[in-house]
Amino acid sequence: MNLQQIEEAITRRFQTDGHRIVFWNDPDGEFRELVPELALEDITVVDTSTVGALELKLRLEREDPEGHYLLYSALEEPDLECDWLLDIRLYSGSFRADRPSILLQELGLASQALRSHIALRRKFFDNKQRVRKLKGLVQPDDPEKDLDRKMMAVIAGAEHADFYGLLRTLFHSLVNEDGTIDLAAVPEVSRQLELYDLDEPFWELCEDHFGFQAETPSQRTLANLLRRLLTSDLLHQLRGPESTELLHLRLPPAGTRSAVVFLDSWRDSSSKAESYRRLATQVGHELGIRPLLKALQVQDLIRVETFPEVDEVIARGLVQQLNALSQEAGTVETSEIRDGAAQRLSTFWVESSSIPEPQRTARSSAYESIRCAAGFLELRGEAAPGFDFSDAASMYRAYETSLFRFDQLYRQFCWHADRTAPGWADDLRATIEAHYENGFLTPMALTWGKLVESELLKTWRLPNVSNQYHFYEREIGQRLKGHDRRRSFVIISDALRYEVAEELTRRLNGTYRLEAELGSQLGVLPSYTALGMASLLPHETISYTDKGEVRIDGKRAASFEQRDQILDSVDGMAVRASDLLELKKEEGRKLIGDRRVVYIYHDRIDAVGDKAATEGDTFQAAAVALDELEALVRYVVNSLNGNHVLITADHGFLFSASSPTEVDKNKIGKKPAGTAIAKKRYLLGKELPANSVAWSGQTRTTARADGDMMFWVPKGNNLFHFQGGARFVHGGAMLQEIVVPVVTVKHFKDKRAREKTKTKPVGVQVLGTRHRITAPTHRFQLIQVEPVGDRAKPVTLKVAVYEGEQPVTSIETVTFDSSSESIDDRQRMISLTLEDRDFDKNTPYRLVLRDHDTGIEHGSIEVTIDRAIHDDFDL
Repeated sequence: MNLQQIEEAITRRFQTDGHRIVFWNDPDGEFRELVPELALEDITVVDTSTVGALELKLRLEREDPEGHYLLYSALEEPDLECDWLLDIRLYSGSFRADRPSILLQELGLASQALRSHIALRRKFFDNKQRVRKLKGLVQPDDPEKDLDRKMMAVIAGAEHADFYGLLRTLFHSLVNEDGTIDLAAVPEVSRQLELYDLDEPFWELCEDHFGFQAETPSQRTLANLLRRLLTSDLLHQLRGPESTELLHLRLPPAGTRSAVVFLDSWRDSSSKAESYRRLATQVGHELGIRPLLKALQVQDLIRVETFPEVDEVIARGLVQQLNALSQEAGTVETSEIRDGAAQRLSTFWVESSSIPEPQRTARSSAYESIRCAAGFLELRGEAAPGFDFSDAASMYRAYETSLFRFDQLYRQFCWHADRTAPGWADDLRATIEAHYENGFLTPMALTWGKLVESELLKTWRLPNVSNQYHFYEREIGQRLKGHDRRRSFVIISDALRYEVAEELTRRLNGTYRLEAELGSQLGVLPSYTALGMASLLPHETISYTDKGEVRIDGKRAASFEQRDQILDSVDGMAVRASDLLELKKEEGRKLIGDRRVVYIYHDRIDAVGDKAATEGDTFQAAAVALDELEALVRYVVNSLNGNHVLITADHGFLFSASSPTEVDKNKIGKKPAGTAIAKKRYLLGKELPANSVAWSGQTRTTARADGDMMFWVPKGNNLFHFQGGARFVHGGAMLQEIVVPVVTVKHFKDKRAREKTKTKPVGVQVLGTRHRITAPTHRFQLIQVEPVGDRAKPVTLKVAVYEGEQPVTSIETVTFDSSSESIDDRQRMISLTLEDRDFDKNTPYRLVLRDHDTGIEHGSIEVTIDRAIHDDFDL
C-alpha cells in the first residue's frame, strides 16, 4: 500500500467509524519509516516506543481528553495482563496497514485470526465489486467457513448466501439459456470457484451437509451430487421396498435427511423451480426411473415428488384400483383413493407454475377425474339395490337432493378426463360410462317411466312443485306488485341442467355479499326450447298454430326480438348476455334505464350441444357456462345495482359420452297423420294415435297450452331417430330434462347482512401445546376445526419448521377439504424430516402453516428442537 492509501484508510477509521483513538500495531515494523510522513488532519500521531505508558495515559485522558490520536507501535498487541493501555484500547479502534487487515476492517469482521484466511483468498479480493457485494453479506462474527460460503454466493450470483440458496443457484446454472442440459459439461460457475480457490471449501460444505464424498476427484461434480441428492430423496420418501438398483447412490442417513429438506426448498423456490423441473426430468431419464417405479405399489409412492414419472405410476395405479372396485357389488369404500388423488393435486409436478401448462392441466385433470370416478362409484354402491320410489313426487325430490349427483359426477369426470393426455385411462372411461348407462340411466328411466305413465302424465303436477308456466307470475309478478321501485333480473341459460345449476349455486354462495338458493320447477313437456322459453315469459295464454309454432297471448315468441316486445308490455326488456358483458357500467345502466324486468338470454350449453359437429363438447360448454353465469351475476350486482337475480332455464338435457345404438331407438315407423314437428325426443301434432313405444299426451295438460296440440315422447331415455346428433338430447320426460332449476340470488348491501356472506378458509390448528423434536422425523397432528361449506372454503397449506425464514425440515403440502361433521374425519397427521445439523434447544423454532397459494401465514406455534444424541442409526 502507498502512503495515500494508508492515510485514507486511517482517516476512515476516525471519521466513518467514529473513533477518537486508534491503535496501529505493526509487528514487522513494515511501515515504521512512513509514519513520520503521514499527513493526517486534526489527528496526532504518537509512536508509543518514544513515550512511557503512564505519560501517554495521562495525556489521553487528563490533558487532552477530546483530541484524536493515532497510536503507532512496531510491536504486536501486548498480552492483556501486560497491557498498560488496555482500558483505553477496549473503547478505541484498531488499524492494520496490510491488505488483509484493511479488508478485515472494511468488511466489519471482528476476528483478527481471519487475516491469514483473507490472504489465502487474495484473488477474490482483487475485485472491488466482489468486495462490495460480500460486505453486504458478512456478519462481524463470521468464521472461515461462513466467509467462504458467502464468497461462493457472490461468485455464483446467489439470491441468498445460505448454503441451500447457494446450491440452488449452482444447480440452476447447469441449465443453459435455451433450456438444454449437458450434465457431462463443467459449468462456468465451477470454474470460477476453482479460480478463486473456493472449490475445496465448497466440497467440504457438501460433505458437512450431505455426507457427499467422491471416490476420485473427477467424480466430484455437481452432476454426481445432484444424482445422489435426487436418489436419496426418492428412497427416503418411499414407503415400500427400496430399489436395489439405486442403493449405491444413496447418501448416508443423516445426509439424506438434509437432502430431503434441500430439495423441498428447491421445489418451493419461485425463481429456481424451473431448473429443478428440467434437471430432475433429465436425471430421471438417465437413471431409468420409469421401469423401477412400475414395480412399486401406489401407496408406496404417494409421498414421492422427486421425479415426474411418479405421477404417471400413481395415477395409473389409482385407476386400476378403481376398476377393481367397480366390479364389486354393493357399497364400495373409495376414500383412500380420493384422498390419494387429492394429496397429489398439491404436489410439485401437478401444481407448480414451472410445469408447462399442458402438462399441468393433463396431470391435475387425471387426478380430478379419479376423484370424480371414485365419488361416482361410491354413490353407485350406495344406490346399488336400485331406485324404488312409491310416487313421482318422492322420486322428483330425490333427484333434487341426491340423485342429481350421478349426472354431476359423470359430467365432471368426463370433462376432466377429456383434458388428460390422449388415451389416458380409456378403461376407466369405459367403466364409468357403463355404470352411468347401465347402473343409473337405465334403471332410473324404468322406475321414473312407470311413475310418469301411471301418475304424472295424467296431471303434470306434483305437490309443492311449481310448474314452469307459472314462473313469471310466481317469481316476478307477485314480487313487483305494489312495489314501484323494485326490479328483477332474470338470466335464462338455455339447457342449464339442474346439476349444473347446483354447482353454480355453490360457487355463488362463496361470493362476498351474495346468497344463492337453489330450487326447481316442473318443466313443460315436450321439454324443448320454443315451449320452455315461452313458458317463462309473462302471459295469459300459450297456444300453438297448426304448424306447431308457439304463441304467447297470440303473439310469436320464437326470436329474441319477439320476446323483447312481449316483455315491453310489463315494463321489461330482453338483452343478450354476450352483449351485456361487453358494456361498461355506465353503458349498461343506460341500456337498462328504468326497466323493471330484465330478461338476460344466455346460450352456451345448448348452442354447443344441439349441433352434431360440436355435441361432444357439451361438458366443456357447461364449464364455460358456469364461468359466464358467475360473471353475469357479478355484472348485474356490481354494475346494474341488481339486488334480486333469478337464474333459470328452458329445459335440461340428457348426454352420454358414447353414441346410442339401435337398442336406444324407439321405432315409431312412419310419422302419423297430423304431425307438425318431429324431433329426436318429441313429436308434435294433432289427433295423434296411441303408440306402444311412446308416451303421448296433451300440451294443454303439460304446458297449459290452449287448443288440441298433442305430443309423443319416447319412453325413458330412448330416441325416435339419430339424425343431427344423438348424444346431447332433450324434449322428453326424463328428470334431467324436466327438473328445471331456479336459482334465487340476493345481494346484501346492509353491513351486518354482508358480514354473514364473507368467505374464509377453514381453520386449522395443531393439536398439543408443548412440541419438542427429539428424533430425525417428527409427526404433528393437525385438525380442521370446521367442515367445508358454502362460506368455509378448503385450504391447502405448506407446513414446515423454520428458523427465522429458513426451513429446517421438509416442507409438507396438506389440503384440508373435509365436509364431514365428525371431528375425527378432519384430523391429519404429517411427518416432517429434520435437516441434519446442530440445533440449539434454547432457540425458539417455529412450526409454520403457510397458505399454499398466497404465502400468507395461516398460523404458527413454537417448537423446541432437542437433538442431544443423534447418529447414522436413527433415520
